[in-house]
Amino acid sequence: MYSFNMKEGNVTVLGQKTEFIGDLEFTDNLVITGKFEGRIESSGNLKIDKTAHCQVTKIAADSILVAGDVAGDLHAASKIEIASGSRVVGDIAALRLRIDDNVDFHGQVTMLDAAPDVDIFSLTAAEYKKACTTFRE
Repeated sequence: MYSFNMKEGNVTVLGQKTEFIGDLEFTDNLVITGKFEGRIESSGNLKIDKTAHCQVTKIAADSILVAGDVAGDLHAASKIEIASGSRVVGDIAALRLRIDDNVDFHGQVTMLDAAPDVDIFSLTAAEYKKACTTFRE
């Protein structure tokens, strides 16, 4: 079984009989147990339950747990966990990544670097932004 700690705040659940099509933005915690199609942009945590089916252009969140079925790209500022029995077709970018056994994954993985350890007041905004978006080769 997997463990995933939601951060403090509200938890919203899209139930098993819920079908959502469109763009979704949130700041706290979201659990999807039904069907989702579209794009997700969040500074919070996302859990895609084992009963969920997601067809996305992109999911961007602080942390993402996939226990269900996802087709599309995943980007997490913090971490991505993919639980046993799940399916992901798409590219992944994350600071940390955990993939359990018995996962059907098709895509590429990019490991993000942590935020640079620099004095932000010594850089211009453009320099700091560039430093924060640097990927490992």
